[in-house]
Amino acid sequence: MSLSTGDVAPDFSLPGTGGQTYSLSNYRGKSVVLAFYPGDNTPVCTRQLNEYNNELDRFVNLDAQVLAISPQDVSSHEAFSDKHEFKFPLLADTDKKVFQLYGALGPLGFARRSVFVVDAEGTIRYAHRAIAGLTYRHVDELVAVLEGLGTKH
Repeated sequence: MSLSTGDVAPDFSLPGTGGQTYSLSNYRGKSVVLAFYPGDNTPVCTRQLNEYNNELDRFVNLDAQVLAISPQDVSSHEAFSDKHEFKFPLLADTDKKVFQLYGALGPLGFARRSVFVVDAEGTIRYAHRAIAGLTYRHVDELVAVLEGLGTKH
């Protein structure tokens, strides 16, 4: 199954930084940027999450929550988050079930860098899965998608 724009975003619950469990359904009523990334402390992932963190106000001003998901465990995420002072949670999908739900696994089960924008009603409005994980979707592109959603509250 490969999710695309217009599909309902599958709900999930994953442990994450801050000792919490995060569920997509907890954010109903606001937009969510789901950033699937291959690994903590890798060069491209670090650049991507630092950009999202440095420009987090642009997401917050559009009532959007950033959730970053990778296959590492919570202790790895805590160390990565502490090192870079991320202001959004990192979620641990150690069995890659959420990666699989969203079609974000590549050949041989490797995590693919992927980004989804889910609107306030839980519908996917943007989906990008990288063929190679050497680039990522920049804040400007994601903010433009969020701005296009308008406010539907």
